[in-house]
Amino acid sequence: MNRRADTGESYWMQTATMPSFAPLSGAAEADVAVIGSGIAGLSTAWELTRAGLAVVVLEAAGPAGGVTGHTTGKLTALHTAVYDTLRSKHGDEAARQYAASQSAALQHVIEVSADLGINCELERRPAFTYCEEAEGVDALRAEADAARAAGLSASFVTGTGLPFPVAGAVRVEDQAQFHPLKYLRGLVEDIVALGGRLHGGTRVIRLDDGDPCRLTTDAGATVTARHVVVATHHPVFDDAVLSTRLTQHRDLVIAGAVPPGQDPEGMYISEENGKRSVRTSPLADGGRLLIVTGEAFTPGTGQDTEAGYARLQAWAEQRFPGFSPAHRWAAQDNSSTDTLPLMGRLPTKGENVYVATGFAGWGMTGGVLAGTIIASLVRGGEDPWGGLYDPGRVASPVRSAPTYLKAQWDVGKHFVKDRLDTLGDGTNGPAEDLRPGQGTVVRAGGKPCAVHRDDSGELHAVSAVCTHLGCVVAFNNAERTWECPCHGSRFGIEGEVLQGPALSPLERRDPTEL
Repeated sequence: MNRRADTGESYWMQTATMPSFAPLSGAAEADVAVIGSGIAGLSTAWELTRAGLAVVVLEAAGPAGGVTGHTTGKLTALHTAVYDTLRSKHGDEAARQYAASQSAALQHVIEVSADLGINCELERRPAFTYCEEAEGVDALRAEADAARAAGLSASFVTGTGLPFPVAGAVRVEDQAQFHPLKYLRGLVEDIVALGGRLHGGTRVIRLDDGDPCRLTTDAGATVTARHVVVATHHPVFDDAVLSTRLTQHRDLVIAGAVPPGQDPEGMYISEENGKRSVRTSPLADGGRLLIVTGEAFTPGTGQDTEAGYARLQAWAEQRFPGFSPAHRWAAQDNSSTDTLPLMGRLPTKGENVYVATGFAGWGMTGGVLAGTIIASLVRGGEDPWGGLYDPGRVASPVRSAPTYLKAQWDVGKHFVKDRLDTLGDGTNGPAEDLRPGQGTVVRAGGKPCAVHRDDSGELHAVSAVCTHLGCVVAFNNAERTWECPCHGSRFGIEGEVLQGPALSPLERRDPTEL
């Protein structure tokens, strides 16, 4: 196997310079405050700024540097095998609405790109959900049937552009792919030109809902706004209401030049082998970049992430001979327990707080769609999709119970197991045995402590108790991060928050006292 690429910034982040914005200081006022600057937050901010509202966007890091910056950039209404599931869980009309709304979001990106003159490498491509094993064919035939009944130009095929045989696939025509950060850079530039304000390095730690709402940042700055949009991937400030309806997963991504003659000229995904997703993107030299995604896992479960990258690379090299990865990164997504994303008013927070989450890995169309739904509600209009994605909906207890109960069992299992482990005599390995690059959780003074040895041999120690709801974190050995298995919060080796819903860092510990 060839030498691996280093884990770090995504290809998108390396090839699109996003503008930087100063942190918020003092007190500010706005019609709408948007928390988060991924595609959902920026799409919402753009819609509302274009409508003439005073909008301020608050981002803990920089624009699109979170989940959106690590996506694969697919714009498609074919979401693996969602339509057969939707019609069985929610009925034929829900499946039709889903197809129409996701297709409308795709078309919206095309129109906005043209109107603003954004060169975001937008390409029309067919989308495929495929299987290599014959056992998966019947399910894909049913999915093609359901997708076609929902209104998509879907068909079941046995031939694709992949350089290896498949047993069958669902094909949907006229989908699209793009460079997500180049698109969002265009939105940001237009938001600023229209008077919108953006602030980076600004983490919101408190939301007081009301009329108006009031936000407080970790630096003590405040924003008073009539409306607040929580677009933080996993919804912070939801009083643990939506957390019980969301599950987390993380995918690994590798990318490198596609060998001549092997561009599959489409977007492909399969649930086999722990998920495999394939697409290409144009390179500056006229070649194509092959992007391969897979090895889905739940963050914080201690999976050997390096081994996952090795499996993904071996799979890609076998099916695309001559491929060698030059980039690798990872993306995190969450899914709702009843399949449908959550876009609209945030339950328990009154009439003026909104949320967008639960995109299940399809956040490019989902985030754009959320922007149109929330913008309509903020302006006093109706949800254009009849509440299909309403976060306050009551899911069918029969159809959604198995997924919901499994999610709660997994969280509860970690709460109990973590406390039993840390009260007992066991550890995940002694800190003194750590090699450079490794991490472990040990007991120190009766409390769980997360310890990492860096490449120079120095130990770093922080509390292993997630500051969100108290689960014990685990080490990700490829990204060198601490991750919570309950709700997906991620922390750096010094305890800094990389990804919510946690708002506070892990408390530092003295490694000499271990």
